[in-house]
Amino acid sequence: MQTYYLAIDIGASGGRHILGSKQNGTLCLEEVYRFENGMEKIDGKLCWNTKQLFSYILEGMKKCKELGKIPVSVGIDTWGVDFVLLNKEGKMLGQAVGYRDHRTEQMDHAVEQMLPWEEHYERTGIAKQMYNTIYQLMAVKQENPEYLEEADVMLLTPDYYHYLLTGIKKQEYTIASTSALVNLRTKQWDNDLIDSLGFPRGIFLELEKPGTVVGNLTDDVQEIVGYNSRVVQPASHDTASAVMALPTKAEDTLYISSGTWSLMGIEIRTPNCLKESREANFTNEGGYGYRYRYLKNIMGLWMIQSVKKEVGDGYSYEEICEMASTVKINSLVDCNDSCFLSPESMVEEVRSFCRKTDQQVPETLAELAAVIYHSLAKCYADTKKQIEELTGKSYDCINIIGGGSQADYLNRLTAKYSGCKVLAGPTEATSIGNILSGMLQNGEFTDLSEARACVGASFGIKEYSF
Repeated sequence: MQTYYLAIDIGASGGRHILGSKQNGTLCLEEVYRFENGMEKIDGKLCWNTKQLFSYILEGMKKCKELGKIPVSVGIDTWGVDFVLLNKEGKMLGQAVGYRDHRTEQMDHAVEQMLPWEEHYERTGIAKQMYNTIYQLMAVKQENPEYLEEADVMLLTPDYYHYLLTGIKKQEYTIASTSALVNLRTKQWDNDLIDSLGFPRGIFLELEKPGTVVGNLTDDVQEIVGYNSRVVQPASHDTASAVMALPTKAEDTLYISSGTWSLMGIEIRTPNCLKESREANFTNEGGYGYRYRYLKNIMGLWMIQSVKKEVGDGYSYEEICEMASTVKINSLVDCNDSCFLSPESMVEEVRSFCRKTDQQVPETLAELAAVIYHSLAKCYADTKKQIEELTGKSYDCINIIGGGSQADYLNRLTAKYSGCKVLAGPTEATSIGNILSGMLQNGEFTDLSEARACVGASFGIKEYSF
């Protein structure tokens, strides 16, 4: 009888349910459900619709029953940093405010009055990003201190949905590491740091490793979906799961996990918290088996997604890629500029940047896309050089994984700007990594190296030369 594992991969713009199984020594995937996601304004803040998202989670799980393919385990992965606060009755306090909301502006200054940035980075290894959980919690402390007083637990997004499925509250290590509140050395919450900031220590639970069984589905959930299954924590930060699915020896691989965000880096066993890393804004996020993802956050395909929504809704991403390849425009923007994080209009923000820097202003959809794709490729090449300088190691290949690996024109540009070979795939890296956590927990593989070798043998990888 075939054994199935269900990955529920929720991103900032959409999610999917993918069943995974091992057949004749190879991994097989089957998408059973897909849904859209996005922040919406509630009481003046950008928030996630948690009730709607949970209804999508259940709807996709019901599809497995309809197909007659009941998963032995279910795991949810999401983007990092966002959370909910629950009281003792399990009721959410306030809204699930998203990372693109502006409530965290100036919160880094409030934190640094209590904890110097240099010491903070040395303790947590996490780059300063204004949306980090630490700054979001500081905003809650200043705007709604009563929430922290009443809170029984803080659950990051995937932890919250695992709780809704099982009724059990657990916190997983890889997603927690994005908070900038986890100690690099203990791999647990940094209680001294938490105390110094005036956050209630009791809302932080002991961190669990990927592969930990949370529990079985509640009776109510079983009644809705039509079966029981155990919930297993994957590497629940989506990039941590994606990196698990690298089809090569990860220690020798420079990767880009490409989607709404582009996360570019390497996998290391010992974190790099040197001054040079801090100043270059590199982060040391937690990975499977207590590996570290030494990487830089790059704005990614969010810029293209936003432009498509504004002026290109009638075109597919593939068509937009092809259109961009046919125009000639030399303008470049800084993809990591904060002006592109949450603008009212991405189109106008790109044009404004070009005007301010005395470059040709893109007018058409094709020109806008070309500027963004070229800018991303240039940013990737610059980041590659930084990684090589910071590690003293050179890389002759970049492996692009995730949905963005399908952007053919961007892949070609990345090879051109970086002057190295580019490998594209697997596309569903995050779901594959999520599934691998369940398979490893169930004994389908002896270790991650064996699982990665199976990924390499199971999925087609496209090569681009420079």
